[in-house]
Amino acid sequence: MKAIRCERPGLFLLHEIAIPEPGKNEALLQIRKVGICGTDLHAFAGNQAFFSYPRILGHEIAARVSRSNSANLEEGTPVVVIPYIHCGECIACKVGKTNCCERLKVLGVHTDGAMQEFLVVSESLLIPTPRLTWTEMAMVEPLSVAAHAVNRARIKKGDRVLVMGCGPIGLALLVYAKLAGAEVTAMDLNEERLAAAARDFSADQLLAVKNNGSAESATINAFQVVFDATGNKQAMESGPGYVCHGGTYVLVGLYKADLCFHHPAIHAKELTLLCSRNATKDDFLFVIESLEKKQFPAEAYHSHSLSFAEVPGKFETLTGPANTVIKAMVDFPEVLP
Repeated sequence: MKAIRCERPGLFLLHEIAIPEPGKNEALLQIRKVGICGTDLHAFAGNQAFFSYPRILGHEIAARVSRSNSANLEEGTPVVVIPYIHCGECIACKVGKTNCCERLKVLGVHTDGAMQEFLVVSESLLIPTPRLTWTEMAMVEPLSVAAHAVNRARIKKGDRVLVMGCGPIGLALLVYAKLAGAEVTAMDLNEERLAAAARDFSADQLLAVKNNGSAESATINAFQVVFDATGNKQAMESGPGYVCHGGTYVLVGLYKADLCFHHPAIHAKELTLLCSRNATKDDFLFVIESLEKKQFPAEAYHSHSLSFAEVPGKFETLTGPANTVIKAMVDFPEVLP
């Protein structure tokens, strides 16, 4: 079978490798579509935390069961893959927080992912999704990351919520915060992303950030919940300023190094600081249901496509900071195992 591997920053190579054999309670999946995540873009650029090379990328996965050693999965079943391989034994796993397992391995990050024609995965990580399209299936994982963060924030009806950063996770945060009953404001430097936030992703208000990183002073101390979805140091460190006294700041974006907050300022607010990592199976099930109910604007979210064969030559076109990509996806050819 064919596999595309990121050998080092800036270089993808196409390889011919053996089709793997599924073991006990495993399934061989034929990959049908893979979403391209910020993690993949950062890995290609060489600035992704918790990453080593070479690596086959891809963790936003829509697949079909090709062969299974489990009586619970029939050949041909469409499945979404939960890409978080957890140990089941650490404290986090035992209390249901499998998303932050002490020994967590994420497909496409810590171990090889789905940018290959076939992949073997544990049956426990598969969710049959007969009522979704391949495109909807490939967006379940990033939407689950957003849904998990919204759940962590415990938003109440009528809460004023700010989402900093209108990339794919930020736009999803807007939708799921709105579904939770919030009044949502979108913040970004990019005017096109702000326009999309209002037009397609439920933003009630827009807040444009100036080139120096500042925003309107009227927004200081204005929001019960603030989400950072930028992963940008300057933005992340500014976030507590937008949270009201008694409010909550949720770090969804990931920065590789240290962050610094002025302790007297966050102490005076009795600020609740939360980190949100990955998602749980319950988040996946919630998102799948929301897609089935057409509560999420899937067509607006999926903005670009590449064929599997185009990835080595055209992946770099997705990385420009001024591009209009929201969610790009890789389409896989129909092949026989």
